[in-house]
Amino acid sequence: MSKTSVNARLAMIQAFAEFMDSGSQSATVIFYEGVQPANTSVAADSNNALVTLVFPEPCIKETTATYVELHSTDTATVIKTGTATWARIYNGAGEAAADLTVGTDIALANTNLALGGTLAVTSIKLRP
Repeated sequence: MSKTSVNARLAMIQAFAEFMDSGSQSATVIFYEGVQPANTSVAADSNNALVTLVFPEPCIKETTATYVELHSTDTATVIKTGTATWARIYNGAGEAAADLTVGTDIALANTNLALGGTLAVTSIKLRP
């Protein structure tokens, strides 16, 4: 479906926003080192987790006809030294919502994360 109407895209984005805030917890994004799984149905290797960032509730800052922007995350402490290569966004129920490739889908000022350092994400815009 490469050519969808603005209204169809808006409906997909609104459904995604509702999915992100579902569940009893806050949505999160976890940065990992290593090889990114083929898709979100493949479990991430928790041994490769570098840092977990938490979104406020609701996590959606803005919904437009072309993207959903998430609020800034909290600042979290890095639990393992490594190079962030990808990230997975989870909804409030802990279900995988999206995988992001660092450097392509999401930019970090420094991808080399050090144990005890801190990280926060100021802006994430997801496009259907």
